[in-house]
Amino acid sequence: MDSLGGNISPPGVDTKLLFTGISGVALFAIALFQLSPKRRDGNGEDQGLFRSLILFCYSCFLKPHPVEAKATQQVALEAFYSGQASIYDSTRKTLLKGREDMLALVAAQLRVKAEKASASAGAGRIWVDVGGGTGWNIESMSRFVDVPSFFSAVYLVDFSPSLCEVARKRFARLGWTNVNVVCEDARKFRLQGSGADLITMSYSLSMIPDYYSVVDSLTSLLSPQGVVGVVDFYVQSKIDVSFRNYTGGMIDRHVNFLARTFWRAWFDLDRVALEPGRRDYLEYRFGTVLMVSSRNYTLGSIPYYVWVGCPKGRFSAAEPHGDIAHYVDSLARETQWIRPSNKTIAHSPANQVRSKAFEAAAQNLASNLPLPSFFYQNHHWRLYYDDQLKKHTQFNDEYIYAFTWEDSRVDGHLLKLGPEDVVLAITSAGDNILAYAMQSSARIHAIDLNPTQNHLLELKVAAFTALPYEDVWKLFGEGKHPEFRSLLVSKLSPHLSSRAFQYWLSHSDIFRSRGLYDTGGSRHAIRVFRWISRVFGCRRDVKKLLAAKTLNEQAEIWQSKIRPALFCRIVNSLVLDSEAFLWSALGVPKNQLAMIEADHANSDAVNGPNPTAKNTRAQAVWHYMVNTFDPVIRETHIATDNPYYHVCLEGSFSKRCHPEYLSQAAYNHLSRPGAFNRLRIHTDEIEEVVGRIEPASLTVAVVMDSMDWFDPGSDAAAQQILKLNRALKIGGRVLLRSSALTPWYIREFEAHGFAGKRVGNRTEGSCIDRVNMYASCWICTKRQDTSVPIPGA
Repeated sequence: MDSLGGNISPPGVDTKLLFTGISGVALFAIALFQLSPKRRDGNGEDQGLFRSLILFCYSCFLKPHPVEAKATQQVALEAFYSGQASIYDSTRKTLLKGREDMLALVAAQLRVKAEKASASAGAGRIWVDVGGGTGWNIESMSRFVDVPSFFSAVYLVDFSPSLCEVARKRFARLGWTNVNVVCEDARKFRLQGSGADLITMSYSLSMIPDYYSVVDSLTSLLSPQGVVGVVDFYVQSKIDVSFRNYTGGMIDRHVNFLARTFWRAWFDLDRVALEPGRRDYLEYRFGTVLMVSSRNYTLGSIPYYVWVGCPKGRFSAAEPHGDIAHYVDSLARETQWIRPSNKTIAHSPANQVRSKAFEAAAQNLASNLPLPSFFYQNHHWRLYYDDQLKKHTQFNDEYIYAFTWEDSRVDGHLLKLGPEDVVLAITSAGDNILAYAMQSSARIHAIDLNPTQNHLLELKVAAFTALPYEDVWKLFGEGKHPEFRSLLVSKLSPHLSSRAFQYWLSHSDIFRSRGLYDTGGSRHAIRVFRWISRVFGCRRDVKKLLAAKTLNEQAEIWQSKIRPALFCRIVNSLVLDSEAFLWSALGVPKNQLAMIEADHANSDAVNGPNPTAKNTRAQAVWHYMVNTFDPVIRETHIATDNPYYHVCLEGSFSKRCHPEYLSQAAYNHLSRPGAFNRLRIHTDEIEEVVGRIEPASLTVAVVMDSMDWFDPGSDAAAQQILKLNRALKIGGRVLLRSSALTPWYIREFEAHGFAGKRVGNRTEGSCIDRVNMYASCWICTKRQDTSVPIPGA
């Protein structure tokens, strides 16, 4: 633990005796695990296993703490570190997790800032490593940047002379002349001239008795556009922070009572304080850019966090930062950005409709709190939302769709978007959002109530922004990338919101093992199909289907081998008749299922002169699926021109068959600087977003099949249609798909100022598009305004 100080008072004798016996055995096993026969210290000298082990255990758990009345903080530090300074680095590798991640994250932030500022490498860039100890952090930073050229000056500040001496020898050996080792109390350290571009603290905040003054001193050291990186131990209950909207997310932050009690007592032996106030004060004094809570599973799940911050008053990528809330409000609401002269947030009219981001900013500024993490991001794609609301947590941190189940080619043909179009669309997996961005529409509002669907879109946008085409293809074409975690931390992190970054860091195994397209709720349907094909011995036939060169060959394999297995009686009764399966695997809610049943009950299959089916749910779903799959096989070539079924069968796309956004041409377009400046990602209901948006500002709304989810007995559909009418211009269009040939809510559209037109319907035996999952496709065009009260007016 790199140090500045600790509590120089000895812990209670009884407590120390209690834990010494436990620590002797545990630490011996730990040391054997983490130490190889030969280790090198900061000077490059070999240290023996036995000597390192003895020094480590004695210094940390057996050596008495100084009790003299005149003992100073520096004396206490020397008493602790002097005997183990030479073996410090070799004994902390397994214990101090997250240091490399913190360095990679801050390096990535600095690189992005340099690119935006077109700054030359090392032009006045200053780094202060507070509690830098032996200099391990500074040498390790060379994995991510060239330290001698990237920084004009580096200051290692530590209060332990023994550790500082190890650091001096380290940098003399390396020949790095821009590194200055300063043995001084961090509270007194000052820089001449401009502030630091980077300040880091690696496992030192938890060892500082007077941490308030040290954290306060960092605010004066940091430049207005600087970055702070901290990694340290912690324990905390989610109850302490669940009401705070500025922490950057809650994933894995909670530590249960037993773990909190045990780890605080354990680390108190070593004068390391894990009370939550240290982390809380850091988050209060700075703005949070990224935050991660994790566990060191190698050593009993020790909780630690990695945090990246910036000055509380700094708002990157914004118009004049004093008006950041107004600027963001204009992005979310489609209003013209006009700087409000001589106004503050507090003076805004009480009845004026505002975005939720604006309301959160007003609340925080009035309370002297940092703004929500969103405001400190390098991009304002992802708009603020409260991730603790039940409407968001109901999804249990899982997306349903790993790829979008809508034909973007047909969407493009129907909508013919131009540079003046302002589009609102459901996010789903984000594929269609990227397709709309390729058409250069003026702005795109992506909306999804499920936060993880928007996390997926964010990841795709960040990949196009920061990665070469080869990596983008591996991630979203093949669905796997063995280096995903490294790319996430070192390349993608500056382009992600804090919550999205945390989510993908905690789910990084997706791209290394299962693959993206074997995840999400829809994976259940894909796995069921694989199970059926194995049970009925037709896995080879699935491969033959994907290799078929003609439609006739494809149809023959389907009819003779795969179709009999998929639509057999046992599958029909066990799978297709299960409402739980239809919802979790296919995303079919009960109201949509009722529409399928109603159409089936009125069909010729039930009521015709020669009925072939019974009027049951199982038969309704069976006929619906038959009318979906049979035409797809007859009319679309899966191997070359139907990526939606290709990915289901193969688990990946291919270079011959993939969505439009994965082409090289699309990459060239979407990877251009500023390509996504017109994108806004909302995590909310459609009616919440359109209810706050500027009237008559949208030209297109793509709601997919979401209207099918409404209960015909409620007025929810009518209320959403009214708000869509308010938000759309005259002539604006709503594109929707439905499981019904003539959905009941089309009458609601027509009753509230729209003209409905069916632009596609799935007759028996024909495809409506390459997906063919919906019975009809409609465009409802706004013909007249209807009166709808503005919320809050």
